[in-house]
Amino acid sequence: MSVAITNATIIIGDGTKLDKGTIVIEQGMITAVGTDIDLSHVKKVIDANGKFVTPGIIDVHTHLGVHEEGIGKEGADYNETSSPLTPHVRSLDGINPLEVGFEIARRSGVTTVQIMPGSANVIGGEMVTIKTTGTIVDKMILREPSGMKAAFGENPKRVFGTKDKSPVTRMGLAALLRQQFMQAQDYKKAREHDSSCKRDLGLENLVKVLDGKIPLRAHAHRADDIVTVLRLANEFGIQVTIEHCTEGHKIAPFLKEKGVRVSVGPTLSSRSKVETAEKGFHTLLALAEAGVPFSITTDHPVVNIEYLITTVSHAVRSGLDESLAWMSVTLNAAKHLGVDDHVGSLEAGKDADIVLWNGDPLDIHRSRVEKTWIDGVVVFEAE
Repeated sequence: MSVAITNATIIIGDGTKLDKGTIVIEQGMITAVGTDIDLSHVKKVIDANGKFVTPGIIDVHTHLGVHEEGIGKEGADYNETSSPLTPHVRSLDGINPLEVGFEIARRSGVTTVQIMPGSANVIGGEMVTIKTTGTIVDKMILREPSGMKAAFGENPKRVFGTKDKSPVTRMGLAALLRQQFMQAQDYKKAREHDSSCKRDLGLENLVKVLDGKIPLRAHAHRADDIVTVLRLANEFGIQVTIEHCTEGHKIAPFLKEKGVRVSVGPTLSSRSKVETAEKGFHTLLALAEAGVPFSITTDHPVVNIEYLITTVSHAVRSGLDESLAWMSVTLNAAKHLGVDDHVGSLEAGKDADIVLWNGDPLDIHRSRVEKTWIDGVVVFEAE
């Protein structure tokens, strides 16, 4: 059934806003967005006068469904700590799509998430980008795999150093990653010359990174760790994104020079370790000034996914341009994940992932989600 939402303030997602706008949904897709649209063929019209319509919000860095809420150890399927190098594992195989976090995401207007392994390992495994509705995770997939997880800094040092295993230092961490990618290069050459040679799942997954099919998404807080990530990316000619980027403000022009995308957060969390001592919204302001494309993340469940819009609101209150703030959870986030042909902005031809708010979404004390659509289907409706 065709549906039109009319008279709304529409946040397009590309940095623009439309007053008294209309958006039309047909067969799971957006078919029209504008102010003068023929609605004679539309079966249902929703008058949204005084209300806001936005794209479905995107969180680029979560552990939704692999770190289940309210369960404890039994729901902790996000770190395979049996080895510092686990490129062979996939977050897809650990996701429980029925856990409460998905329901919370839908009622908070979050329609797309990237789910990844944790940061205990130097190489943690493959991640997946999915929609937040469904009971069969295979039917929720938007991009799989959507990246390979790596982690720099204190987490791998703490987890494996206490076991008297490498890495104990940042030098050892970089060496392990470098060695693993060298092995993947050798494996790729061997397979190209002799397809019958013994297969290795982990190395095959790393070849996807070497071939540019997926990026290496690197957990890195400190500026020196971020620079190490970019050094390794240059050595192996691979695409990377920086995840967390807590000290990105210290090297913002360098990040711009390298043309790298970053996700920032969870900024509402505590300064729980030395790497996050300088955490704050000033990082986003410095990145914006330098022209570095960024996304905002909750790192759910570090900060619950329902507070993604709260984080965006606080960023604006701290001085971030409102259009950039919206892009950080819409079109820029979609580009970060490589899914901007489907989601991230309200444009004809894209998936009908849409959120209707009773007021300005950034007025977090008074506004709330009234309806959330994913692929044109209402997946949440306020009572």
